[in-house]
Amino acid sequence: MDIILIYCTVPNKKIAKEIATLIIKNRFAACVSITDNVESMFSWDGEFCKEKELLLSIKTVRENFEKINTLINDLHPYNVPEVIAVPVINCSEDYMKWIVHETE
Repeated sequence: MDIILIYCTVPNKKIAKEIATLIIKNRFAACVSITDNVESMFSWDGEFCKEKELLLSIKTVRENFEKINTLINDLHPYNVPEVIAVPVINCSEDYMKWIVHETE
C-alpha cells in the first residue's frame, strides 16, 4: 500500500476545519494536521501576491487522492486550490498500518 502526504493551503481556520473534518469522517485519510501562520508568496495572473494561510498535511493512501482532491475542490474558495501529493518513502511499519487501517 502506497502512503502519501497531501499538502493543501487554505485561507482561514473555518475552511481548514471543515475540509479536515470531512476528510476524516469519510475515512479518506487517517490524519489531517493543521499548521497556522503560513506565509505564502506566489505569482497569480502575473501579480506578486503574499497571503497568510493555513497548511493542511493529509496522511493517506494513494488510492484516496482523487476523492480528497474532489472534496477539496468542491469546498475550497480558491479558483485553483493547492492539492499536492508526495510519496512517503519511509515511515514506521506501525504508522503505515495505522494509516491503512483508518482509511479502509
